[in-house]
Amino acid sequence: MSFLDSAEDPKKAQRRPLYYFLLLTLAVGALASLFTEPSIPAWYAGLRHPAIVPPTFLFAPVWTALYILMAVAAWRVWKKTGLKSLEMAAFGVQLALNFVWSAIFFGLHRIGAALIEIAALDLAVLATILLFVRRDRLAGLLLLPYLAWTGFATLLTQAFWQLNR
Repeated sequence: MSFLDSAEDPKKAQRRPLYYFLLLTLAVGALASLFTEPSIPAWYAGLRHPAIVPPTFLFAPVWTALYILMAVAAWRVWKKTGLKSLEMAAFGVQLALNFVWSAIFFGLHRIGAALIEIAALDLAVLATILLFVRRDRLAGLLLLPYLAWTGFATLLTQAFWQLNR
């Protein structure tokens, strides 16, 4: 049995950028957790919680699945546009806003500011979907669960803000 390197296996070479997109999106989630994890036992646990908040243990697997879908969507569009495109710029903006929300909400404990920021995130995700769907319909569809979750997170943020101001 021979272990082929990517130069000998074109399919593997074509998938390598997918691994980079996976690494990037999952790294954003991991870095955001540096703000999230320390705040959960004390600050977050001490907040008044809205009735619609899911159990804390659900957030990590949901976000992991969403980051994987985001990576696959970005990879599919990247194959058609390259990195220097409006689509990839939109993807980068929404990914940065995704990270910043955790820093504002969990790191700075600024729920009102996080509410404003997540509204910008929602718009950025919607713009990314609209741009992606023009290049690759499936890529745009892969981001719909992310838009649904950020919409739900916006409702949660707003509810936390109302209950804890």
